[in-house]
Order: sequence, then structure tokens, then C-alpha cells
Amino acid sequence: MKIHEYQARRLFQEYGIPVPRGEVATKAKDVEDIARRLGRAVMVKAQVHVGGRGKAGGIKYAPTPSDARKHAEDVLGMSIKSLTVRKVLVSEAAEIETEAYVAITLDRVSKRPILMVSAEGGIDIEEVARKTPEKIVKISIDPLTGLQPYQARQAAFVLYGRIDTVRRASKLFMQLYKCYIEQDCSLAEINPLITNPAGEVWAIDAKVTLDDSALYRHQDNAKLRDLDAEDQSEMEARDAGLSFVKLEGNIGCVVNGAGLAMATMDLVKHYGGEPANFLDIGGSSNPEKVVTAMRIILRDSNVKAILFNIFGGITRGDDVARGIVKAIKQMKPSIPIVIRITGTNEELARKILEEVELTAANTMSDAVEKAIKMAGIK
Repeated sequence: MKIHEYQARRLFQEYGIPVPRGEVATKAKDVEDIARRLGRAVMVKAQVHVGGRGKAGGIKYAPTPSDARKHAEDVLGMSIKSLTVRKVLVSEAAEIETEAYVAITLDRVSKRPILMVSAEGGIDIEEVARKTPEKIVKISIDPLTGLQPYQARQAAFVLYGRIDTVRRASKLFMQLYKCYIEQDCSLAEINPLITNPAGEVWAIDAKVTLDDSALYRHQDNAKLRDLDAEDQSEMEARDAGLSFVKLEGNIGCVVNGAGLAMATMDLVKHYGGEPANFLDIGGSSNPEKVVTAMRIILRDSNVKAILFNIFGGITRGDDVARGIVKAIKQMKPSIPIVIRITGTNEELARKILEEVELTAANTMSDAVEKAIKMAGIK
């Protein structure tokens, strides 16, 4: 779950990470009032869950309160990567001597958290990783012992030569790791991490992604979710107990079980198609889940065929078939539907599908090839 910069800053403050003073606003007039209270030049920063805000014109420097208001009028309501800016953060402008990048995230190869630092701060880290990956230093963290002080100092010496700045930065890295672990983050990032002429270290940007699966341990964090910024289909899927991720392809996939879903998408790619989504109805046999799944997929105009691939264990094939029949009768889809159901109550499921003149494919490969062919891809 992504949270806004102003929310991430508040988390950082709880752990003693120095961040500039700032307040969030939804109206240009309030932006001017905040700038007056701060009593100095400010940055007006769009609050949306995407990167590239600066390039899109969503981050503005305002030397006076009236400038801040003018910038807010421009930024509020603008669209950045299809997301409308409804809030801005008004933050003290910092005096910058150096910029760096620091983040803690999970390395899925080593199955450990890693601390990443780079002197190439203030720019898209993806560009640095692609063009000059040697400029990103990665330090693996033992999850049993956590980030050690010597590792934090090692990372700080990569960025700074002044010993007082190294001490401040290494302390900040330890605080950032504590935030990452205690708040169940999947990413805690500062870009840029700046120093001022006095050698002080400040986080003037903050990016945090929280692990959705751990929100039951953090009820306050669950309240940080911005529903306006989330995909409506993903919200509906979550409320229905489905796992759904929209992709860019044209074969809508409905599967039970994450492993089978991944295998299905791989097979779609293998035969020349492109999966339009990851949609896992899980182990439940509730036909309403199938109806919701069909409704979500049919919203995507790119989908040219729907593929059901069900392996019945806990999931009963006949209940899935009833859900398919109910969805077809309710929604009357105009695109082809291909079904493969095997396992629990497989024969009964086939009989139920006959009500809507559907015949289940015998194998997974047959179903995938048929779906791609009926979609007009091959």
C-alpha cells in the first residue's frame, strides 16, 4: 500500500529522522497561509502516488507566500500520469549542498532487506540503475541481527567525506531501518537525502510503501489508504476477497491459486497471447466471487477473451460453474469464454456449463490455445 509523501514524513518524524517543517492543503488560499506561518521560502509539492512529479510540473519553488498560492492554483487539479492532484504539501525550502539517494527494501534473491545508497540523488534512480548501476551500493542486512552500526557507517562513507556528516547519516540509516521493520514496510526511500552547508542531513522527500498483508498489525496505517488514488477494480476485488492485478494484455484470466495463476499467465505468453490480469479467486467455492471476477474483467475494453482455469481441490468445480452461468446470464458478455475445470465435482461442473452452451476444455494447454485463437490473436 502506497502512502503520500506527507504521510511518510510523519512516519519518519516518529523515528527521529529530520524532515523540513510542512503542512498539507487542498486549497490555494490555505497554501498561502501555510507559507506565511512557515515564514520562509517553500516548496509546493503535488501529493499523488506516482513518481516524476517534478518533471510533470507538480513540484514548485515559491520564494513568497503569494508565489506559493499561484503555484498551488496551477498544481491543484492537474493530472500527473492520469492521477488528479487533490492535495499539496507545503514544505520549507532547504539550502542544499549535496544530494544523495537512500532506500531500504526487500531483495527477493537473497531474501533479505538491503540498504541501497547512491551519490546520484535527486534524479530517477531507475535511470541510474539502468545506465550506471555501479553507482548504487547495496548492503545486505541479516534479518536476525538487523542493520548493524558498522554497516550504516559503511554506507555513509560511500556518500560523505566529513566525519560529522557520516555520523549523522549513519544514525539516520539506523532510524530508517527501524521504521522499515517496525512499520512492516516493503520500501522506505529518501530521494533526495540532502546535506546543507552546516553538514546537517535532511530527508526532504519521503516515499514509503507498506505491506498490505501486515496492516492488521497497524490499524493506524490502514487509515492512510487513499481510496481516490486506487484502481476501482482492485478495490472491488479486495472487498470481494479476490487477488487482482491489472496488466496490459488481452486475455482475461480467472484462476484459483497464485501458483496456477502464474503458470496460466506463463502459458498464455508461451502461445503468443498477453494476459490482461492476474485474478485469483482463491480456495473459496462461493459463486458470487466468480460473478465479481467476471464483472471486473469485462470492464477492461482490451480483453478479447476470458479464460477460466480451475483446478478443484478445496474449490468445487460445480460452484465455479454456477458462478460462470450466473455471470453470463446477468452480464451477457459479447466476448468468448474458454473454460478448463478439473478436480472436485468436475463432471457436475461440465453439465452445469451446458446450460449456457459452454464445453470445458480437457487440458490447460487446450484451453489457453483456444482462448488465444478465439480472441483473434492467432
